[in-house]
Amino acid sequence: MDINVMIEGQDEVNWDRWQRIVRTVEDSGFDGLFRSDHFTNEDGPYTDSLELWVSFTWLAENTDRIQFGSLVTPLSFRDPIFTARMAKDVDNLSDGRLTLGVGTGWQEREHEAFGYDLLDLPDRFERFEEGLEVIASLLRTDEPVSFDGEYEQLNEAKLLPRPNRPTPILVGGNGRNRTMPLAAEYGDEWNGVWTTVDQFADLCDHMDDLLRAEGRDPDEFTKSVMTRVVFGRDETEVERLVEDETDADGVDDLRQGPVIVGTEAEVAEHLDRLEEAGADQIMLQWLELDEMDRLEAMADAIL
Repeated sequence: MDINVMIEGQDEVNWDRWQRIVRTVEDSGFDGLFRSDHFTNEDGPYTDSLELWVSFTWLAENTDRIQFGSLVTPLSFRDPIFTARMAKDVDNLSDGRLTLGVGTGWQEREHEAFGYDLLDLPDRFERFEEGLEVIASLLRTDEPVSFDGEYEQLNEAKLLPRPNRPTPILVGGNGRNRTMPLAAEYGDEWNGVWTTVDQFADLCDHMDDLLRAEGRDPDEFTKSVMTRVVFGRDETEVERLVEDETDADGVDDLRQGPVIVGTEAEVAEHLDRLEEAGADQIMLQWLELDEMDRLEAMADAIL
């Protein structure tokens, strides 16, 4: 199972922090680095939020081996045509290390603040499905593409230069009725979000059924999971972090949910269980963006 770091790009991420995080992930041996794509958080003060594709362009040119990607970029404020265009160019620049993660969009605050129409849920998913089909067609088809939808239109469109490979498309979310079926139809990877081990195992079984219904081999499809990690070098540090950095009523309370919490042995055991449940890779959400020493210590402990 690939072990990746995931950060929230709207949580005071500027160039200094981004470059430090990228270098730490690359040098520590993690398989990849993923980040969210938001203007701001759903509440609280505005903080630094480095633009996604600009940050990925720097990463592609300044790293050698780590995978990277969006988890996820919302098609509610990202034009799918430009998203496909930027993704294949950044993927080519990185010699094929990008995963393009896409979603419907959900946060009302950023849409209202910057003038984007989030739409109600049914229309939002209709727009998302059109965007997914457009992105998949532009990235995977060498012939000119035409499309006539309610939200997207193409007329013999073709993106050049062509991607050196079909850039992998990730669809993130736990929705059984819309999100996961769209992942099975258009995606190369599905990402489950904030699930317990048992919940993730059940969702993986459901995804396998959806893939078979699409005539696809589940063994050729990637299943991943994103959840927060609270890692401490000893029990005292774990207890302090849980008290200072979470709303949980102690370590035992936090362990009842999806968060991976503990020292080396406890984190490794949780990762093993997720792999047994069906995870091909995991994105460990790391919220303490200035604590690179502890991130390095976790890499030394679990990789």
